[in-house]
Amino acid sequence: MEQTRLNAYHIMWLFVFFDLPVTTKKERRQASRFRKDLMKDGFSMMQFSVYIRHCASKESAAVHVKRVNDFIPEKGQVSILSVTDKQYGNITNYWGKKDDPLPEGPRQLELF
Repeated sequence: MEQTRLNAYHIMWLFVFFDLPVTTKKERRQASRFRKDLMKDGFSMMQFSVYIRHCASKESAAVHVKRVNDFIPEKGQVSILSVTDKQYGNITNYWGKKDDPLPEGPRQLELF
């Protein structure tokens, strides 16, 4: 039996970047359908128009690139970027502060 070692240069991450028109009802429906299809195929939303997916191999990544290609809407721009796990390890993310759900205000007064 042959064993295959996981290698950070074979594991892939797929990024899908898109800018789709949403001026008509049909275009909004197609853009929404595209996002839903991405999520059905295992992509997660990184930002509103940026979706990301982990793939165990280059072959698996190629399958998902083909799937995305099959459901791209007729209008708009879609870009797909493949990076190795090793390259993805160099990403730096920054998140701003989240708003508090409730503003600080007077606390409840307890009477004894």
